[in-house]
Order: sequence, then C-alpha cells, then structure tokens
Amino acid sequence: MKEELSIYYDKEGDFLEIRIGKPTIAYFKDIGNDVFERIDEKTSEVRGISIANFKKRMENLKPIRVFLQREEKLTAA
Repeated sequence: MKEELSIYYDKEGDFLEIRIGKPTIAYFKDIGNDVFERIDEKTSEVRGISIANFKKRMENLKPIRVFLQREEKLTAA
C-alpha cells in the first residue's frame, strides 16, 4: 500500500512535522532530544515524527537520527 508523506514546517514555532498517510487521532511520544513520534491512538502505529527547534538544530549541524519500525500486513491472493 502506498501512503503519502506530508512535511510541514512552522517557521515561527521552529517545528518540523513529517506525517505518514492521512491525519488520524494520535498522541506524541517524546523519544528524546526534541524529537517526538506521532502514534496512532487506534492502531499504536508510528504515523510520523516531529522535531522541535529544527532550524536551530540545523544551524549547529546536529544530525537527527530516527529509526521507525514498520510492519507489513500480508493478504492472501
């Protein structure tokens, strides 16, 4: 299944959000260093990431590393 990747940057708040698929009811889980996972409340799947202080981080050239685990669902043909 192909899903759209949406990227949004709030310049005033210096906040980057990368979302997978259509918006769902979700919560944010702090994974440290101003990085948050967007977790779907219904499925508990990671549906994106958010990064606070994005521009400040890029000016200092601090790398951002996020590891996402994605499970594929198989269907019978």
